[in-house]
Amino acid sequence: MTTIRLTAAQAMMKWLSVQMTEDGERFIEGVWAIFGHGNVAGIGEALNGIGGALPTWRGQNEQTMAHAAIAYAKTLKRRRAQAVTSSIGPGATNMVTACALAHVNRLPVLFIPGDVFANRRPEPVLQQIEDMNDGTVSANDCFRPVSAYFDRIARPEHLLTCLPRALAVMTDPGNCGPVTLAFCQDVQAELYDYPQAFFEPKVWRIRRPEPDPREVADLADAIRAARRPVIISGGGVIYSEAEVELAAFAEKHHIPFVETQAGKGANSWEHPLNFGSPGVTGSASANALCADADLVIGIGTRFQDFTTGSWALFRNPSRRLASINLAGYDATKHSALPCVGDARVTLARLSAALEAYRGSGVDAGSRTDWHKTVERVTAAPEADGPGNLPTDAQVIGAVQRVATEKSVVMCAAGTMPGALQVLWQSAKGGYHMEYGFSCMGYEVAGAMGIKLARPDKDVICFVGDGSYMMANSELATAVMRRVPFTVVLTDNRGYGCINRLQIECGGAEFNNMYKDCNVDVQPEIDFVAHAASMGAHAEKIGSIAELEARIVAARERNIPSVLVIDTDAVPGTDAGGHWWDVAVPQIGGPERLEQARTRYNENAANQRAFD
Repeated sequence: MTTIRLTAAQAMMKWLSVQMTEDGERFIEGVWAIFGHGNVAGIGEALNGIGGALPTWRGQNEQTMAHAAIAYAKTLKRRRAQAVTSSIGPGATNMVTACALAHVNRLPVLFIPGDVFANRRPEPVLQQIEDMNDGTVSANDCFRPVSAYFDRIARPEHLLTCLPRALAVMTDPGNCGPVTLAFCQDVQAELYDYPQAFFEPKVWRIRRPEPDPREVADLADAIRAARRPVIISGGGVIYSEAEVELAAFAEKHHIPFVETQAGKGANSWEHPLNFGSPGVTGSASANALCADADLVIGIGTRFQDFTTGSWALFRNPSRRLASINLAGYDATKHSALPCVGDARVTLARLSAALEAYRGSGVDAGSRTDWHKTVERVTAAPEADGPGNLPTDAQVIGAVQRVATEKSVVMCAAGTMPGALQVLWQSAKGGYHMEYGFSCMGYEVAGAMGIKLARPDKDVICFVGDGSYMMANSELATAVMRRVPFTVVLTDNRGYGCINRLQIECGGAEFNNMYKDCNVDVQPEIDFVAHAASMGAHAEKIGSIAELEARIVAARERNIPSVLVIDTDAVPGTDAGGHWWDVAVPQIGGPERLEQARTRYNENAANQRAFD
C-alpha cells in the first residue's frame, strides 16, 4: 500500500480539498479561521501550506464567521458548504450558537474547534474546562446536542473514519446539518502514514430518495377525499430544487399553496395560487385558507409554531395533516399522514397517482384583497421627512419599490422577519430568512455569506439597532474582501419587537426600549460613524424617498453600504397575523395582565392537535 506521511492537520485539509460536487467544485469551498493556541500551530500551518487549494478567510468573531458560512450554504441550497475553525475555549464556545442555528435550519457547516491535549501531559491548559467527575469532557462537548454529527479526533488515524462520516451527514438531504470535529491540539501536529488512496478526489452526490408507493397512494386518496386542501410549501421545496414542480402540481390539480419563512420565495408572489404566508406572521388570505382547510399538506416543512399559529390556525373540525419530507422525524409530526421522500420526486409520483384530479375553486378575491392591503400599509407616508418617523412597513415598501429581479432581502430577528414575511412580495429566489433560530446578530454576516455565494445578486440586509449592536464586526471583513451589500439599519432606540410583545402579554414596558431601562444616560449611538469607522459607506437617511434613492445608488459600490433610518417603534405591520402562544402569568399583576390572560385562554382553546 502506498502511503503519504502528513501531520493530521495537513491530512484533514488535503482530504477536504478534494471532496467534490457533481458540478466539479469543492464541496467545502474554504475555511473561516480565527487562530488561537488550540489551532494556530497545527491547523494554521496546514491551511497556510495548502494555500489556494483550500482558501482560508479571517473573520472577526467566531460566531459571525460561522453565520457567514451558514448563509452561504443556505443560499446554494446545501449543494456547497464552508468550514470554520477556532481555538479551544471561548473561541470554540463562541461557535456553539451558530452550530445550533445551523442544526435548527438543517444546514451543512463543518465546525473544527481545537480541543485539549489527547496525551494530557500539560493539563490543565489555558482555557481548559475541567469536569471533576469526567476526564473526557472538554468545552467542545457543548457542541454535542447542537450537531448532526459529533466526533473527537484523538488519534491521527481517526481522520480515516470521521471525515467520510462528516461529509456523508452534510450531503444527506434527510439528515443534513452541522458537523463538529473537535480536533485535539497535539494530534493536529502528529505525523501518520496515510494511504495515498485516501486523498483521491471523491464526488458527493445529493440523493433523491423515492417515496414508498404505498405512502403515495395513501396521500393521493386523502387528497381526493378532501374538499379544501391546501399546500404549505417549506424550505425543503427549495433545497430539493422543486420550485417549478410545486407550481406545476398546484396548477394541474388546482390546489392553493402558502409559503413558510424558509419556503418563501420558492415561487413568485404573483403566482395565482400563491396566497402568501401562513401563521403568526401570515397574510389574511393564507390564514383564511388554512383555517378552512380539511387537508393540510406540508412539503419540506418542520411545522414550526409560527407556521401553525401555535397549532391554533387549523380550525376545520375534520382537518387532516399530511407531510412530504425527507426526514421521517418531520414527516410523522402530530400524527401526520407521512410520505417520506424527496420533494421533487414525490410531487411527480403524487401527480401521476392523482391523474386528472382537480380541487374545488379557491377564493381569488381574498388574494387580491390582501395585495391591496399590502400596498396600503407599505405606501410612502404622506408627510415624509424630518419629524415624521416612518413605520417598518413603510421602510419595506421603499425597498420593494426599487427592488429588481436580482434583489434578495434578508433578515433574522426582531420586527423585520415577521414584517417581511407578511409584506414582502418576493420574486422567485429573492428572500432569505433565518427564522428557525431567529438569531440576533446573524444579519450582517449572513448578508456577506449570501453575496459570497451569489455575487450576481443585489443583497439587502434589514437589521434593527438591537441586532446591529449584537454583532456587526463582519462589516470590516466585507470591506477587506470587497464584498458589497446594502444594510438598511432601522433605529427605533431599543428592542421594539419584544416591547410590543411585552405589551400584548399584559406586561409593563420594561427593559426593552432605552427609555424603559435602568440607565443614567440615554445613549446617542452614531451608527453612521460606527459603520464608517470599519470602512463601510454609511449615511443617515431622512425620508422614505431618500431611502429609495440611496438603495439604488448603493448598487454601484464595491463595499457594504449602511443606510441608517430612524423609525417609529410603536406600530406593528397593521396587516395579517395570528395568535402566538407566549405564556401569560396566571397570577398577580394589574388589570392589563388579567385582560391578557383572558385573551390567552380564549386563543389557547383553539389549539388542536391532529388526530
